[in-house]
Amino acid sequence: MRFRRVALEENMRRADREVTDYGRMLDILQQCDCCRLGFVDGEGSYIVPMNFGFEDEGGKLSLYFHGALRGKKMELAQSQHTVSFETDRVLAFTGGADACSYTCRFQSVMGRGRIRLLESPGEKAYGLSRIMEHYAGNGEWTFPAAAVSQTAVLRLDVVSWSCKERL
Repeated sequence: MRFRRVALEENMRRADREVTDYGRMLDILQQCDCCRLGFVDGEGSYIVPMNFGFEDEGGKLSLYFHGALRGKKMELAQSQHTVSFETDRVLAFTGGADACSYTCRFQSVMGRGRIRLLESPGEKAYGLSRIMEHYAGNGEWTFPAAAVSQTAVLRLDVVSWSCKERL
C-alpha cells in the first residue's frame, strides 16, 4: 500500500487548519504521546488508548502497538483488519470574558489502515524497538525471548491519514 492522504474535500471542513507537508505531519505524530485505535464490535465503537511507535518508509507510514496476547483488543484486531486511529496533543487552553471565547490550541493526526498481529520474534522485536524509539529516542534495544513470546505486537499499515493544527 502506498501513502494516500485523505482528500481535503471529503473530510476537512477547516482547510486553514490542515497540515499537508508530510515532514511536518511526521513531526506532529512524533510529539504525540498516546494513539487511540478505533474498532467496531457488535455494540458499536470500541476505542483503545495505546502507546505506539511508527516508521516512515518512503511515504508509507506504519504504526506499531503492543499489548497482552489475549483480550478484546486482540480479538478485534485479528477479526477486523481495518481500523481507525487518532492521536493529538493539547498545546494550551485560552479564554476570555465569556464561555464562547474559550478555545484550545492543538495538533491532531487521524486516519485508517490495515492492522495485523506480528508473528515472528524478529518482527515483534522490530515493532517493540519502534515503540521504544518513539518514547526513549533510541531504537536500538534487545528484548528477552521470553518477554517477546508473551507480548502481542500489532502493525498498522496506514492507508489514509490527515493532520490538523490550531496554533
